[in-house]
Amino acid sequence: MMLKNLVLTAAFGLATWATSSAVQSEEEDQALIKAMDSAKVSLQQGLTASQREGQPISAKFELEDGKLQLSIYTAKSGKFSEVIVDYRTGKVAKSEAITGGDDLTHAQSQSAAMAKAKLSLKNAVDKAVQGEAGSRAVSIMPDVKDGHPIASIVLRKGEQLNTVVQPLD
Repeated sequence: MMLKNLVLTAAFGLATWATSSAVQSEEEDQALIKAMDSAKVSLQQGLTASQREGQPISAKFELEDGKLQLSIYTAKSGKFSEVIVDYRTGKVAKSEAITGGDDLTHAQSQSAAMAKAKLSLKNAVDKAVQGEAGSRAVSIMPDVKDGHPIASIVLRKGEQLNTVVQPLD
């Protein structure tokens, strides 16, 4: 009986955690959608601006400490940087080397995917946005699936976010 109660308690705890994570994610998405109203710069413009720091390998609008920011990872000569582009002016606000942790792991994976790509991230975003009239790109993350480079692109249309996959080869 005690084991059964423990299993039920654990299952309830997991269900509660999953539900609260989904609600938190939904709240975060809505906060990001609202914050993006103040962005004058598109993801594509941010990708172009970041090129002076290296090849863009991923990009996203995100909330950092409750404030909107446009973050782009770049690769240059085997080194990686996080470039912050001012979402109001389109100018590079700062660039920091990525030297360790999950950020470095992600940058290495994204760079490997882009090494196989024939299509730039900017062109992939342009295609995705053209295919979804009235949408605006929120993020683009490259990956390799079944040996082929792809990009997962999150688009905002009105108050909704949806993800499309764009081949990069």
